[in-house]
Amino acid sequence: MLSILTTLQARGQVTAPELAEACEVSVRTIYRDIDALAASGVPVYADRGAEGGYRLLDGYRVRLNGLSQSEAETLFLAGLPGPAAALGLDAAMIAAQNKLMAALPVHLRRDASRMQERFHLDAPGWFGEAEEPKHLRTIAGAVLRGTLIKIRYQSWRAEKRRRLAPLGLVLKGGSWYFAGQVDASVRTYRVARVLDCTALDDGFDRPADFDLAAYWQAATLRLEAEMHPNVAIVRLSPFGVKLLDALSQPYIKARTEIEEASDADGWRIARVPVGKTSWHAAAELLRLGPEAEVLEPADLRDKMAELTQGMAARYRAARKTQGRRISPQPTKHS
Repeated sequence: MLSILTTLQARGQVTAPELAEACEVSVRTIYRDIDALAASGVPVYADRGAEGGYRLLDGYRVRLNGLSQSEAETLFLAGLPGPAAALGLDAAMIAAQNKLMAALPVHLRRDASRMQERFHLDAPGWFGEAEEPKHLRTIAGAVLRGTLIKIRYQSWRAEKRRRLAPLGLVLKGGSWYFAGQVDASVRTYRVARVLDCTALDDGFDRPADFDLAAYWQAATLRLEAEMHPNVAIVRLSPFGVKLLDALSQPYIKARTEIEEASDADGWRIARVPVGKTSWHAAAELLRLGPEAEVLEPADLRDKMAELTQGMAARYRAARKTQGRRISPQPTKHS
């Protein structure tokens, strides 16, 4: 019943099936618990009709209580100062955490505070920096208000101007992206590539079936598939198998097929997703050095030979030049 109350308070109007899913019980149990809440004096109201559901009386608030130790710790672990500051919400986050700390029972405060002291989120990948895009807060404000924006955007191909509906923001590997709807199409935009942004007063109707997390997952998979549309047949040494596993992106690793059988030298055949062009594919496979041999396709094998021969010639020439520049050291004779 406490879960029902907190769900209603957080989400407003909720149907019985939605409550049943959130609380992991049957719809019949929800009906029974709603009746029990109403009988105990909690102002729960039912709105009939196709768009109806249960809701609490406007202004009614549930006191924060009943938190377990792990729940309290998790709430403080969710306070991410970096992204909050980038969105301009750092002061609000600190204030909310102070209120939460004051509302917690005394015996839970120390453990909740300990989570902040001992866990830290570093969003960017290794050797990268978090972006601080100029127009992030403007876009975030429009996302929260549900209003349109007008942007000048630098894509890979050209500079574009768009008037769109921002549906949600995503922080990925230290970079901010947003899902923007133009007409009936939703596309992904990188906030750092927004050259100009103007927040408009015009509102928009958010698609009722739009799920940001589901959209982002599908968009990410689609992008990775577009970047690796081809397959290379590669012969790998035992160490090459380990290198491929260590250096490959998750998308490539999950879709690489390595034969169980090995030849007399212990090498195995693998089918590896690779980039659109032979240049991109070769750049990815060159990381494996002499521990990999491309068998197919022929153009990729030729590109690997061209690049490795060119590199070998370059280093041989550099070694000869360096040798001529070094003067022989005089020897001492007794």
